[in-house]
Amino acid sequence: MTICISGASGLVGNELLIQLLNKTEVEKVLVLSRNPLGFGHPKMQLVIISFDQLHQINVAEKIDIGFCALGTTLRKAGSKAKQQEIDRDYVIAFADFCKRSGAERIGIVSSIGANAQSSNFYLRTKGEMEQGVMALKIPHTIFIRPSFLVGPRKEFRASEKILTALSFLINPFLFGKAKKYKSIHASTVARNLIESTFNDSTEINEL
Repeated sequence: MTICISGASGLVGNELLIQLLNKTEVEKVLVLSRNPLGFGHPKMQLVIISFDQLHQINVAEKIDIGFCALGTTLRKAGSKAKQQEIDRDYVIAFADFCKRSGAERIGIVSSIGANAQSSNFYLRTKGEMEQGVMALKIPHTIFIRPSFLVGPRKEFRASEKILTALSFLINPFLFGKAKKYKSIHASTVARNLIESTFNDSTEINEL
């Protein structure tokens, strides 16, 4: 089985990559990235690309499953237009690339509350991304919508350190319908997305 993944340098993407490399049924993981990852693996093939050129790229081999964890913050992107490009347009372009390469299954990290009609810019962008991917009609398309993510990040974010600490205090009080707003570890998100995409799970999973 050949897997293709984008966003592998991020929090959830890195967990996806590690877990996929450790699965016996996965023979190869094709990683599309803007920058080197800093490590190698016998199953991994790294392709350095610019995501705005993704529509021009083709691979000779068939891709069985695609995974996408692309995403950024407004602060890192620098503008709303650039964040939309990364969180929406690049994800749709990646899904289209996987479809052109033969993939009939794709798993994508979205966000809890994603809605194309939302008044919130971030949630609207994620909702538009989901609509764009669904329009491609890949037979088995899975979106996972996690709440606040926790886990080892490569860069230090003081605000997220504070939010992480607060989330552990708040989590015990979130149950019933509010349970989905609990913070969740990136490894759990990755594991659920892999299982849902490999199996015939529901289209949208909220964690």
